[in-house]
Amino acid sequence: MAIYSALLVACFLFITGSMLGWVTEVLFRRFFTAKKWINPGFLTGPYLPLYGFGIVGLFLISFLPIYTGYPWLDAVLIILIMGASMTLIEYLAGLIFIKGMKIKLWDYSDRRGNIQGIICPLFSFFWLLIGAFYYFVIRLYVIDAVVWFVENIEFSFIVGLFLGIFLVDVGHSLNLTAKIRKFAKENKIVVSFEKLKESVHDKIEQREHKKASFVFPFKSSRSLTDELRSYTETNLGGGDKDGKKNKNKPAKI
Repeated sequence: MAIYSALLVACFLFITGSMLGWVTEVLFRRFFTAKKWINPGFLTGPYLPLYGFGIVGLFLISFLPIYTGYPWLDAVLIILIMGASMTLIEYLAGLIFIKGMKIKLWDYSDRRGNIQGIICPLFSFFWLLIGAFYYFVIRLYVIDAVVWFVENIEFSFIVGLFLGIFLVDVGHSLNLTAKIRKFAKENKIVVSFEKLKESVHDKIEQREHKKASFVFPFKSSRSLTDELRSYTETNLGGGDKDGKKNKNKPAKI
């Protein structure tokens, strides 16, 4: 029973973190990067698993038995572990998609000190800030939410409903990414998922004179392969497998 409750709590936190992260990314893209409303991530629904796993990790790390005798030092060490853990989660998630799917879900290649374009010092610093925000501002609220959930376990059916929808979405999205992976392998490139979304979004509005779908960003009158070809032709810039300039090879996209 204890294991079952722990799994339900983990799922509850995963749902909460995934949805809050999605809202954050939508607003970040709208006002700071793409400057348009783009559905972030490789899933269709309003959730980003990276943030879901992140908040589960932050929740667990906040209970680490670190006692140096100095409360301020305990907090600093926990926050450092949080920042390092979030950076590691980000790196592993990015690496899995690049190596396994030939897809870049995000790209920090233009950031100083980046590693494979997956992580960089600037965003690792942001993870530290998020860890500090969690620890000092919302940690107790999260604990209260978990206590409420455990005491009202009948609401676990919502968790089950979410997970059902989530798994269907994962299946649909993996089918989509498999097509992108096939194209990427044939053309020996790595596809930038967010830039591809932006490209399809812009071309739909230019070609069909209508607003592109926010929920289904790849819904187009053309096939996905045609959109990929068009995107590749538009974004050839010259680059080798490490993203370095090379006149004889197309850039990663």
